[in-house]
Amino acid sequence: MQKLIKEFLHAEAQYQTRRHFLQTCTTGLGAMAFGSLLGGCSGKENPAQALIDPMFPKQPHFTPKVKQVIYIHMAGAPSQLELFDYKPALQKFDGQDCPQEFLEGKKFAFIRGVPKMLGSIGQFKQHGNSGAMISDFLPYLPEVADDLTFLKAMYTDQFNHAPAQLLMHTGSPRLGRPSIGAWSVYGLGSENQNLPGFIVLASGGRSPDAGKSVWGSGFLPSIYQGVQCRTGGDPVLYVSDPHGMSRDIRKQTIEAINEINKQQYEAVQDPEILTRISQYEMAFRMQMSVPEVMDTSKEPEWVRNMYGAVPGEGSFANNCLLARRLIENGVRFVQLFHWGWDSHGTDQRLSLDGGFKDLCQVTDRSVTALIKDLKMRGLLDETLIVWGGEFGRTPMQENRDGQTLPFKGRDHHLDAFTVFMAGGGLKKGMTFGETDDLGYYGVKDRTHVHDLQATILHLMGFDHEKLTYAFQGRPFRLTDVAGKVIKPILA
Repeated sequence: MQKLIKEFLHAEAQYQTRRHFLQTCTTGLGAMAFGSLLGGCSGKENPAQALIDPMFPKQPHFTPKVKQVIYIHMAGAPSQLELFDYKPALQKFDGQDCPQEFLEGKKFAFIRGVPKMLGSIGQFKQHGNSGAMISDFLPYLPEVADDLTFLKAMYTDQFNHAPAQLLMHTGSPRLGRPSIGAWSVYGLGSENQNLPGFIVLASGGRSPDAGKSVWGSGFLPSIYQGVQCRTGGDPVLYVSDPHGMSRDIRKQTIEAINEINKQQYEAVQDPEILTRISQYEMAFRMQMSVPEVMDTSKEPEWVRNMYGAVPGEGSFANNCLLARRLIENGVRFVQLFHWGWDSHGTDQRLSLDGGFKDLCQVTDRSVTALIKDLKMRGLLDETLIVWGGEFGRTPMQENRDGQTLPFKGRDHHLDAFTVFMAGGGLKKGMTFGETDDLGYYGVKDRTHVHDLQATILHLMGFDHEKLTYAFQGRPFRLTDVAGKVIKPILA
């Protein structure tokens, strides 16, 4: 009943606003001038409902293949040549000078002069009925090899971490654009009105190089930005009641604030105030729902052991288990960031046979457990899992100032890297794309970052060219003016 009253009040207020006047009572020039204020993606949703409750579930452009997404980003860019892109020819050239055609006209982040070629350190085998090539750096992942879809000729436009991460997640290497998670909840809303539609979990000791912009809302309303939760202490800051304040007192505080907002609304008839009221109410509901969902101690011991998760510990394993719990409770988009994959070879921690191998051991078990767990619960077919970094690594060993580094490492590489996906709407056990014999350049079925974004949105039921938002005089979209759906991998 309360929502009906709010909707009625909003509809009445619409006729008293400048927006209504500009849209319906002028030649349209005024509305064009204020286009960035009006927004909207398809016009299908009820505008009154959208303003009162921006996270109210909405219909996509067509029937979706998945309901939710778990995007696992390995910040720093893991080496595809140690994990998935098997290149026996590269072993033959190990230690030899890099061919000149790999260097002429190319820019690298750190390589200077003529570096040496570096063979893959991992030992590769085929796994599953699909024959997927996976190295021994990932001993658990072969258990789900036939559930994976590999893109092995991915490429990007950026070879530095921050702009490459921004391009991967917002469609632009510059600040100010909405992230893919924000676009998703903007277009679909949320299934659970007591939880944010877009939640972020970070591990590895640091945030991504691009900072919180990779899960920001850009020019979209801030309600759509990712909410970062913690696995230790309060999941969200200030979600617990302050010392000396009971839940009832806090509820009365919210009611008092909203009473002031209602009086302001009656005075100025600004419909945005109704949105503010609903967000205060959601924040109060989150006090109960967020701690409940984030409590992994409620999971059976065998499930925690499968992930390697320890309740209350801020770890990647806990975050994978939490991702399952969150999508199980209607969260639309869950983003996991794990930092530390920048394997240059400048020291042991950043070496391929040292710190990189350790990171594989930290994450492999949990990612595999997440896929197996979702499959056991019947959730994998309605969930999309994406795993990858922001770019790839060179088939040459990194040098600096012409000097070979003391540890084995690889420089940033934008021309070839691997991403894998699992879940609904995909051809399982498939490899799409191929690089040359040395793993330097994609020679078959290359896919750009914008193509990956278009495909993710397609699986969620969106035409990536039509999911737009009017800003600064023109409609913007995640894929900018590029991108195509990777149709051969779709089931």
